[in-house]
Amino acid sequence: MLRRDPRLMGAGHGHASGGPSASGRHRWRLAAAFGLIAAFFVVELAAGLWSGSLALLSDAGHMAADVVALGAALVATRVATRPDASGRRTYGSYRAEVFASGLAVLLMLGVAAYVVAEAVGRIGERIEVEAGPMVVVGGLGLAANVVAMLLLRGGAQESLNVKGAYLEVMADTAGSVGVVVAGVLVATTGEGAWDTGVAVAVGLFVAVRAVLLGREVLAVLGQHAPAGVDLEQVTADLCGIDGVADLHDLHLWTLTSGMNVATAHLVTDGTRAGQEVLGAARTVLARDHGVEHATLQVEACADRSCDELDW
Repeated sequence: MLRRDPRLMGAGHGHASGGPSASGRHRWRLAAAFGLIAAFFVVELAAGLWSGSLALLSDAGHMAADVVALGAALVATRVATRPDASGRRTYGSYRAEVFASGLAVLLMLGVAAYVVAEAVGRIGERIEVEAGPMVVVGGLGLAANVVAMLLLRGGAQESLNVKGAYLEVMADTAGSVGVVVAGVLVATTGEGAWDTGVAVAVGLFVAVRAVLLGREVLAVLGQHAPAGVDLEQVTADLCGIDGVADLHDLHLWTLTSGMNVATAHLVTDGTRAGQEVLGAARTVLARDHGVEHATLQVEACADRSCDELDW
């Protein structure tokens, strides 16, 4: 039978039970934004096909991406809180929210690439665009997107999942602004090329936002140290605890938004009980660095059975 030495482990708890994550607390925001954007997508797509506006069609494409991204974010929040029946997902399914954010990145890049490709294909062509529907539908789309942005903004700072949906809607809002601007320019100048130019500008804006979000997603999946956490300061704070002589094998990463995780080996000098050292270390990590889940191991200076890993 495997026996656990109470001196060695502490500051830990299971993840598989499916507690609330940051995006789970804002699920209602995702649901409301999803319903609003999905309803307007059909209107904008029909108007884009009727008017022949690339800017309007690109904005409809953004809205389609919004619908998929918001739907994936909603599903992810449900999956993340579902208890694990297999017993193999020891950290639960919280990473589903990160994968949903990754899907939003791919959708944004795909829409941007499509718009730019269509614009290149129009070079040298005489473009006829109905400016009236562009302005009217673009304005309505802008209003719908602003409402969705206001809904999602409250959770975007806490959850990468909600942030992905928020940036997707933000990109679509820029697209709606572009549609209105393009419609006005086409109406006043009679040049349909403005429609194409604005569509390309919006596509490039969306691509930049997608790359920035993608970097955050990759940082989580690559198990980088959480943003805003100073590894050197964490090391100094843990080594400054009474009874701690040294520290090794410190690892910090983000499981999903709002859930930072740490592991470390604390070498004690024998002047303080191991459980007291564990309690102090747990307090330092949670209070000063926002790491509420830590798996810590205590070993004495004279104990050479636990060597530092080289990875």
